[in-house]
Amino acid sequence: MKKLALDIGGSAIKYAVMDEKAEIFQRGEATTPLDKIESLMDAIKGIYECVKAEVNGIAISMPGNIDSLTGQVYSPGALTYNENINIIDKIHEYINLPVSVENDGKSAALAEVWKGNLADCSDGVVMILGTGIGGGIIKNRKVHKGNHFFAGELSYIMSDINNLDINNVFALKGSTAALIMEAAAVKKVDPQSINGHDVFQWINDNDPDVIEVFEKITMNIAMQIYNLQCILDPEKVLIGGGISKQPILIKKIRDNLERIYSIIPFNIPQAIVDTCKYFNDSNLVGALYNYYLQFPEE
Repeated sequence: MKKLALDIGGSAIKYAVMDEKAEIFQRGEATTPLDKIESLMDAIKGIYECVKAEVNGIAISMPGNIDSLTGQVYSPGALTYNENINIIDKIHEYINLPVSVENDGKSAALAEVWKGNLADCSDGVVMILGTGIGGGIIKNRKVHKGNHFFAGELSYIMSDINNLDINNVFALKGSTAALIMEAAAVKKVDPQSINGHDVFQWINDNDPDVIEVFEKITMNIAMQIYNLQCILDPEKVLIGGGISKQPILIKKIRDNLERIYSIIPFNIPQAIVDTCKYFNDSNLVGALYNYYLQFPEE
C-alpha cells in the first residue's frame, strides 16, 4: 500500500502519495502554520483525511536536529514551536499509523543515495540551497548524523574567521536567499518583490552588478565545497534546491573551484560537483526511503 510523504518547510507543506518505487500518484501543497504545534497537527490531519483511503503510513521530512529513531526534535530550525517535541508521538495523538521522520537535508541525501546521483557512491555530500543551506553527509551509504544529530547543518559554518559575526554564517553567504537579498540591494529593489527567476534573468542578461553578486555567492559555495572535500573526501558533492536547475550555477561553482585548486601547489583530490537528481522532490523521496529504513518489513 502507498505512503503519505510530507515535506514540512518553513512556508509550505508539500505532500505526495507514493509507492515503494518512489512513484508519485498524487501531490499537493498547503501553507505551513507558524503559530503553534496544534495548528501544524491540524494541517497534517487535513492532508491525511484527503488521502487516507490510499495510504497506511506517513513519512516526514522537516527542519531541525531530529533523532529519527525516536522522533524527538531537539532544536526546531524554522518551526520554533517544535522544540523538544516528539513529533511522532504528537502525530499519534491525531493519526493511528506508522510514522517516520528525518531532517530535511538528511532526507535529500537519502533520496540521492537511494535512487539519485549518489546511487553508485559510498560517500557523498548533498548541499541544498534555499532559505538556508541544508545538508546531508553520506558515509558508507548511510547518513552520518553526529553526536547531536547536527552533522550536515551547513548553514552554521562560519565563512570568515576574521569577522566573528552571525552575519558570516554560510546560510547568509551562499544560500538562494542570500543571492536574492544581495541582488535586490544592488538593483535597489525590495527583496520581497523578486525571486530566483528574476535574479537569473539578470544574470543571463549579463547585468554587471548582479554578475558580481553571483560571482561572490558562488565563490563562497565553492570555498565550502573545497573545505568539505578536505575534511570528508566524498566521491561527489551534489547541489540541490530550486536554483540548482539553472545550468549556469553549477558551471560557475565548478569554475570557482578550479580557481581555488589552481593556487594549491600540491596534487590533491578535487571535488566532483553535480546536481541532485530530484531537485524539489528530494525531501519527499528521502522521507519515503527513511520510512522503509525504519519499517523494513514493508
